[in-house]
Amino acid sequence: MKYKSHYDVVIVGSGLAGLVSAIILAKEGKRVCVLEKNNQYGGNLQTFVRDKTIFDTGVHYIGGLSEGQNLNHYFKYINIFDDLKLHKMDEDGFDIISFDNDPKEYKHAQGYENFIKNLVKDFPEEEENIKNYCKKLQETCQKFPLYCLEKGKPYYDDAEIFQLSAKTFINSFTDNKKLQAVLAGSNYLYAGDQNKTPFYVHALSTNSYIQSAYRCINGGSQITKALIKRLKEHHGETYKHHEVNKFNYVDGKITSVTTTKGIEIKGNVFISNIEPKLTIKMVGEDKFRKSYTNRIQKIESTIAAFTLYIVLKPNTFKYLNKNYYHFKDPNRVWDNINYTQESWPEGYMFSMGIKKGETEYGDSIAVMTYMNYDEMKPWKNTFNTVAHKNERGQTYEQFKTEKAEILLDELEKKFPNLRRCIKTYYTSTPLSYRDYIGSNRGSMYGYTKDVNKPLHSHVSPKTKIKNLFFTGQSLNMHGILGVTISAIITCSEILDKDYLLDKILYSNKQEQH
Repeated sequence: MKYKSHYDVVIVGSGLAGLVSAIILAKEGKRVCVLEKNNQYGGNLQTFVRDKTIFDTGVHYIGGLSEGQNLNHYFKYINIFDDLKLHKMDEDGFDIISFDNDPKEYKHAQGYENFIKNLVKDFPEEEENIKNYCKKLQETCQKFPLYCLEKGKPYYDDAEIFQLSAKTFINSFTDNKKLQAVLAGSNYLYAGDQNKTPFYVHALSTNSYIQSAYRCINGGSQITKALIKRLKEHHGETYKHHEVNKFNYVDGKITSVTTTKGIEIKGNVFISNIEPKLTIKMVGEDKFRKSYTNRIQKIESTIAAFTLYIVLKPNTFKYLNKNYYHFKDPNRVWDNINYTQESWPEGYMFSMGIKKGETEYGDSIAVMTYMNYDEMKPWKNTFNTVAHKNERGQTYEQFKTEKAEILLDELEKKFPNLRRCIKTYYTSTPLSYRDYIGSNRGSMYGYTKDVNKPLHSHVSPKTKIKNLFFTGQSLNMHGILGVTISAIITCSEILDKDYLLDKILYSNKQEQH
């Protein structure tokens, strides 16, 4: 492989934020190099194939992609939107919230008018309360300029917004316990915790889906392919199987990175799209202020997940153009993360994959539920990816099978005879997320945002080392939109805040005319 002797920008990790940052900077004429440890680029955008069936590891649906909406605009700015094959989800119920012992299915619909109309059918006495909730949801999003395609002060300047609890605030709109549960029903999107989750996290996570909700036809890795294609058009370079294990520090700055194979890549600016805790270790903790290192190391990560990937027999299970968020108990919608061995799983998110040209019958289902990393204790010293194959042992396989069967029992209560439609199934655990994505303790969504310690988990893109920057889900918000915005925030620190934002937002105004 022929590397340049020196790059303007070296990006470690090829998650969405790393690749978006790479394109933005390459568009500005920077010589950019992206290094990825895995066999596949894309971080949470990775897909895998089993029995000729494509499964997403992280992207089950995407919001804000209709004309004029925020992610649509950002994807058009980096010129990947036209490459994407998308399928719009059910406009009258893209997310279904349901509960044990309640045959009713409560719908989250696309478009605020439609969202209100559909909920009012089930809660006719609550129309005013539902409208007030929607108004506050949108008002909260307005406080985050980059979510609204606007310039403005960074969102973390408004301390009050961080101290508003999601559960408390949602419940303040209505005394109807079932409606409270339905409004919070998609909180698997951000691992909702009744004691910690701020309302702004709920608002930013749900608002873009209410605006519009899409599935990626044949999986989310098409986003990665489009990003890499664009990057190469701007002469950027990408290298997989290049696991960085050291940032080399000389006279107050990073001069190069070294891979596990001993390859040294030199550059002027370095962006880490890997976990900040891990980055600090690779640079050397002594290169940062002790108070900073201690704070970063103490930030809690969100809970991890157990996911069941089902390959369906052909023409047996109808394709459902919606997701299901199902809970055993409507009073424990905010408590699912605190499951016991006996109560697991207390809920799940059910989503279907869609293949090109096939919308009558489904070929795959992914079901995600919470799992604590501590359940991985017997196997936590094992490591397994496509690039580094290792078996974790028979007990691990038994553990996964037992959990899968318990989850299938729960699924059959909601979807009777599902087992008859299954050709085979596969599973992933917190260890899969840890090893493939590099997330701390297999965390689903990076660092926990906590109303009790609002700025504790805030990570700036800038570090004390003037040419080292962070990007990714630990910075801003998780999810496709949150991570794309984190890349823009990082790049605006490197280029010039006003210059980059003016350019991106000006292209938005041109589009509107």
